[in-house]
Amino acid sequence: MKIAALVAERSTCLRRHVGALLVNDKRIIATGYNGAPSGLKHCTEVGCLREKLNVPSGERHELCRGLHAEQNAIIQAAVYGQDTRDAILYCTHKPCLLCAKMLINAGVKRAVIGGDYPDPIAADLLREAGIEVVQIGRLSE
Repeated sequence: MKIAALVAERSTCLRRHVGALLVNDKRIIATGYNGAPSGLKHCTEVGCLREKLNVPSGERHELCRGLHAEQNAIIQAAVYGQDTRDAILYCTHKPCLLCAKMLINAGVKRAVIGGDYPDPIAADLLREAGIEVVQIGRLSE
C-alpha cells in the first residue's frame, strides 16, 4: 500500500490523488495513477470541468478528462503484455463502478484498498463477481 500511495503522488487530478498497482505472483506487473491520457494536457493545466460544474464526488465520471488509477494500471498491463488474471489490486481508494467492471473483466481476484469511495453499486458488483475487497485503513488523500 505504501507503493500505491507513492504512485498516487504522480496524480494530476485536482480533486483526489489515487494510486494503484496490480500484483501477480508477488510481483508488481503494472502501476497507475489518475490523470489525463498520455500526451494530453493535465487538469493541473486546463482545470477541472467537474469542479466547475460542482459535480459531486462519485458522479458523472464521463465529464472527467482523466482516467482512474485502476484503469491506467489495467491499460499498462495490456500494453506490456502482462496477464491480469488472478492479480491483486492495491489501491489507495475503493474502485468506482467503471473500474469495478474493468477489474472484473480483467480477472482480478482481490482488491486491497486504503480508503473509501462513494459508490455502493461498485461494491455490490465486486461482491457478486467474487472479488474479495479488504480495506486496511484510510490513507491520506
